[in-house]
Amino acid sequence: MKKFLIITQNAGNFLRLAEGLSDKNTNVIIWADSLTVAHAAATGSIDLVIIDEKVDGRPGPDIAKDMIRVNAMANLALVSGLSPEDFHEATEGLGVMAQMPSCPDEKDAERLLSILTALS
Repeated sequence: MKKFLIITQNAGNFLRLAEGLSDKNTNVIIWADSLTVAHAAATGSIDLVIIDEKVDGRPGPDIAKDMIRVNAMANLALVSGLSPEDFHEATEGLGVMAQMPSCPDEKDAERLLSILTALS
């Protein structure tokens, strides 16, 4: 069983992703609609933190820096509309394992699960 933390104020954009990650209810999805809730949730055992492009007015890469301080062991994925090159530049050194589209779906969930499997 894996635990996923999704940080977003637009949960509807992530429902298809969450469905794909739930893996027949063997994985746990934790939702955080604010940075305060996200910080509290990230202190536990989390396998992957998925961060929306902006939450509480802060951009994803800034939130990723916070999440690293809260739980350095969690993997990170960020929603971003940047080109892959600009995304790499903006997140270099943060250990972000994947860039996500604004409305990630089941295929994105499969990709994340594959990356997590390869990392473990």
